Amino acid sequence: MEDVQNQIYDVAVIGTGPGGISAAITLTVRNKNVLLLGTASLSDKISKAHGVRNYPGLPEITGEDFQKKMLEHLKVLGIKITEDQVTACYSMGESFSLTCRSGKNYSAKSVIIASGVNFGKAYEGEEAFLGRGVSYCATCDAALYKGKKVAVIGQTEKEESEAAFLAETCAEVYYIPLYKKESFGFNAENIKVIEDSVLSIKGGLKVQSLLLKNQEIEVDGVFILRDSVKPSQLIPGIALDGNHIAVDRHFKTNIAGCFACGDITGTPYQYIKAAGEGNVAALSAVEYLK
Repeated sequence: MEDVQNQIYDVAVIGTGPGGISAAITLTVRNKNVLLLGTASLSDKISKAHGVRNYPGLPEITGEDFQKKMLEHLKVLGIKITEDQVTACYSMGESFSLTCRSGKNYSAKSVIIASGVNFGKAYEGEEAFLGRGVSYCATCDAALYKGKKVAVIGQTEKEESEAAFLAETCAEVYYIPLYKKESFGFNAENIKVIEDSVLSIKGGLKVQSLLLKNQEIEVDGVFILRDSVKPSQLIPGIALDGNHIAVDRHFKTNIAGCFACGDITGTPYQYIKAAGEGNVAALSAVEYLK
């Protein structure tokens, strides 16, 4: 079986919420080779919803059952989810190169961004030190900090494995969880958990320290691990409308071959709206590929 990294897909769909699922379904029906990147559990917003009442044909369905229905639809069409988080996407002219948190790279002729809304506000100094000590991918950049001190800001428990991975390479790892937990249970002696609030990232030409509410720690790098990446950081040069990606009625962005749908394009944040946009974005991608 050919390694998915060595293929050039027709379309890479980033995100497994209703917008991404809808886009992947339409593209598959239109006989396109699709790479669907996201989580197999789809969207937490869906699974935790008490009920979905405005989706045609599915009255009074629970979020959990709605999630199951979408997964069943993917299975029927043979659409597989590649469980990985895209940290960067670059337009190479006639194709796109996608770098993921796992360290893997993928290629596609076009891209549909359905990654949802990132509600996290950037830390002071985050954007200024991007590429100069600030990173969003431990697997990608761990080697740059061999024998050095780094801080890991983890949004969810799954980021603990990234901190453990960095501890294999780095001299010291400071783990700052953005969630509450009684015990972390890291086996590595060079990981120190600091339960504090992040204020800013400081330095000169490169990162030198991380300022917390109750202390300041000297570090060579800061890994900010969120569930999603801001559009401006995900795709360099993408045009924005506030915090959302700017699109036209065909869900085209300002970058040729790049489309966007769902919450990332703006309000209202509704499942039915996201699914409809996913369908249109997919048809626009099909037209682009002709």
